Amino acid sequence: MLDFNHRPAFAECLNGLVECHLIEQDVQKAPREYLGGSRVGVACERALQFEYSQTPKDDGAGFGGRTLRIFAIGHALEDLAIAWLRGAGLELFTYKGNRPDGEQFGFSAAGGRLRGHVDGIIASAPASLGLGSPALWECKTMNAKNWRACVKDGVAKSKPVYAAQIALYQAYMEAAVSGISASPALFTAINKDTAELHHELVPFDPDLAQRMSDKAVRILTATDAGELLPRFTRTRDHFECRFCSWAARCWEMDR
Repeated sequence: MLDFNHRPAFAECLNGLVECHLIEQDVQKAPREYLGGSRVGVACERALQFEYSQTPKDDGAGFGGRTLRIFAIGHALEDLAIAWLRGAGLELFTYKGNRPDGEQFGFSAAGGRLRGHVDGIIASAPASLGLGSPALWECKTMNAKNWRACVKDGVAKSKPVYAAQIALYQAYMEAAVSGISASPALFTAINKDTAELHHELVPFDPDLAQRMSDKAVRILTATDAGELLPRFTRTRDHFECRFCSWAARCWEMDR
């Protein structure tokens, strides 16, 4: 009988099939036709223009199988966090009616061209927590290094994109959930390496929300007018550029 476990190519072959499946699923997803509220905090406005206008990415810039697996694990951990918080006594709504087949809570602005979907809304919590309600709940998963930075410095300093998302969501969700901006949002960070949890109360920052709203309008307006917004940096080897899906296209332009 053949021992397939000792064939060096077996694991590689099976992983290749898994990755092909994940990539095929990702390619078949309908493209996002709006500017996502979770993305507005990204530093480079030009990159957000490219993303919003569905500009083709650089060759090889799509998500690989490993990255897609990381995304999937993040979604699974978020589902676990929901169960954990509910078990701890929080009345946490993730869909309208709290049904899996219900509509996700979110907002739409600028004629539907700016949208966001929230992870959850806390309707009540144990009195011992002193948590006001209704309150926005946002959950992120991180590797150990990023998680420790978040615990040490807080989300606003260590993860400004997440902080921008929270502020924008608190502002725009007010119309649908009255009072949601009056209570601090609950931000939960899960350490993917150790399963440690970090919870942080994030008061509403109206100035940050306004800046992000103005930024979204600037991106939409410039894109409509065919104007290219400036790069975030003047150096091609900047950290943001090295991980940008449009870096080659951007730096081939003369402006």
